[in-house]
Amino acid sequence: MRRMISAALAAVLSVPPALADPDWNAVGQTLGKEGTVQPDGIYRIGLPRSDLKVTLDGIEIKPALALGSWLAFQSAGGNEAMAMGDLVLTQEEVNPVMKTLIENGLEVTALHNHLLRSEPATMYMHVSGHGDAVKLASALREAVGQSRTPLGGSAANSQTPTASGSTDQKLDTAGIDRALGRKGKVNGGVYQISIPRAELIKENGMEVPESMGSAIAINFQPIGVGKAAITGDFVLTASEVNPVVRALRAHDIEITALHNHMLDEEPRLFFMHFWANDEVSKLASGLGEALRHVNRKRE
Repeated sequence: MRRMISAALAAVLSVPPALADPDWNAVGQTLGKEGTVQPDGIYRIGLPRSDLKVTLDGIEIKPALALGSWLAFQSAGGNEAMAMGDLVLTQEEVNPVMKTLIENGLEVTALHNHLLRSEPATMYMHVSGHGDAVKLASALREAVGQSRTPLGGSAANSQTPTASGSTDQKLDTAGIDRALGRKGKVNGGVYQISIPRAELIKENGMEVPESMGSAIAINFQPIGVGKAAITGDFVLTASEVNPVVRALRAHDIEITALHNHMLDEEPRLFFMHFWANDEVSKLASGLGEALRHVNRKRE
């Protein structure tokens, strides 16, 4: 018996202790904006471009619909982290921000539009980095500082999604949930649905969870009784791209962009952005039809 206890103790002692996460409070303080730890363990900071007044087809776009910059950090053990983000920028902000990112050793993984015909036009810059979490935060703060992105404040006032809440005008959220097969949350007056893919997604060998931008994002902004504007992006493998294109166009939903967000992801992914404004039931039906062609995680 003593020999068995000794063997069990030796086995326990041989297991290396779990490495602690980086100091997320220090990361938030360095960035100048507090974030929150998500259910999947990602520390995420929302940076809505509330300073911009963007209109599209006569509709003023809420930050939560299509103007939400964000940064996300995943622990790599100790003080190390992988960082990813999507920065919403005006055209004149693009090169100063990019120059600062490059000078600080961060990677730009994509630069593109998400919308068509918007005034003023906005660009979306995806960024990535690995290293000491606080040093990454410092470099990102310097880069974001080259834009007019509002900083300061806490996660509580940065449009954190909640299961309850209200939009400016009533949406049939129950009908949207049924059509899409997943419940959404209210965020900044916009009804948002996040739908993870079924596969495990990796970048440089590390898992990329939902909170780091690997999930399908669908947003509804009410614009009148029974009507909404929609935008977001489908996360697709190559074989899914054109079936989803056909499904969306059959329901008069525009494809506004098709591109990458990452460089070394597995499986290879394409991000398809869309836009429409119409009856909520019609929009939800079209989006639901498109989702039938996607290998998504079921609730």
